[in-house]
Amino acid sequence: MRWLVSGLVPDVGRRTDPTPLMTSAAIVPLTSGFADFGVSAPVIEALARRSITDTFPIQALVLPNALAGRDVLARSQTGSGKTLAFAVPIVERLSHTGKPAALVLVPTRELASQVAEEFSAIATAKGLRVAAVYGGVGIKAQVDRARHAEIIIATPGRLLDLLARKFIRINRVRICVLDEADRMLDMGFIPDVRTILSLLSEDRQTMLFSATLDGEIGRLAREFTVDPILHEVDEERSLVAEARHRFVAVEAKDKLDTLVRELGADRGLTLVFVRTKRGAARLARNLKTLGFGAEALHGDMTQAARERSLARFACGKADVLAATDVAARGLDVEHISHVVNFDPPADDKAYVHRVGRTARAGRGGTGVTFVTPDQQADMSKMADALDLRVEFADAGLSRARPVRPVRPSAGGRPRFSAQPPARRRRRRV
Repeated sequence: MRWLVSGLVPDVGRRTDPTPLMTSAAIVPLTSGFADFGVSAPVIEALARRSITDTFPIQALVLPNALAGRDVLARSQTGSGKTLAFAVPIVERLSHTGKPAALVLVPTRELASQVAEEFSAIATAKGLRVAAVYGGVGIKAQVDRARHAEIIIATPGRLLDLLARKFIRINRVRICVLDEADRMLDMGFIPDVRTILSLLSEDRQTMLFSATLDGEIGRLAREFTVDPILHEVDEERSLVAEARHRFVAVEAKDKLDTLVRELGADRGLTLVFVRTKRGAARLARNLKTLGFGAEALHGDMTQAARERSLARFACGKADVLAATDVAARGLDVEHISHVVNFDPPADDKAYVHRVGRTARAGRGGTGVTFVTPDQQADMSKMADALDLRVEFADAGLSRARPVRPVRPSAGGRPRFSAQPPARRRRRRV
């Protein structure tokens, strides 16, 4: 793995100094201890209790600038350990005040809960309090905690609701983090994010973490950061390197039986992705009937029900979780050994985030994708984009070439070509 470090100079927005930053690239040592970056002994001890001693690439890149109070833009793939890249600097830079001083914006309730848990493990060592603010649960308990917490982890919608009701204030926030910014763009949250950022003091540190930093995310970065330092983890493949990828050719009517055979093999916790909410619930019921410990996770469940399903899955009481893409981000359960795409992902980006739930932070894992005959053409394109051609072919799958008419023959009847059209719209599956 090569670590690329470069300076990014925004040309609009909060940037005030016209002097350009130097752009540089460097090869960084593969491992460093947190102490090498000046992290305090209490935080190091809290990390060590979780068996965390060495930094991951994105952490080693971000820590020096984040600890120094610089604005940071960071691009890295899912499962790269980026939460600690901003959590450690925030904890180190804050002191106990009993008022919100740091704000982390995340796209989903699951990610809010996950990030809050990561923070709590080290914030306690410095006497700081953490509050998670998200929808689907009662407001009062969240407000009571958030008012007196130095660190708030929030989804944009619920935070704006609390601000509109004047339940909490964020005028003293000194550090703001946008986590999974690309996902917030996909979910339509960027207008809410802009509103929240405009309410913060301009005298703040801003850090933005995303799988991509171009387009609208790049414009957001230019508008709300000052002289940010860009950090990127440049990997040879777009996937988590430790993951093993496998495709399975299957008829639609045989998918459940095929899944049962997969679940009967040697495995740990298994996350099964299904396209629809109803499909996830139905699959969990069917697997329970067949004797598997299965739970469902989808957007129509109450937050309490979602948390119960996740808790049972994380502790192993249920070893199969049938979920929609709501679980593709922010779910970090240590012992997930397999991710099964029962229904295929919409595109290669969705595949990366799904399979990224296993093989996280240096751990191994396997991604299995079911492919029915009518899905072969689209899935072969995705395999090409992800450099998984060999794995796709190993499953006996090949690209389906649509037949299309070409110029008429001399007899007036059209001839046909097995070549694919030059441009063809991807069918959503």
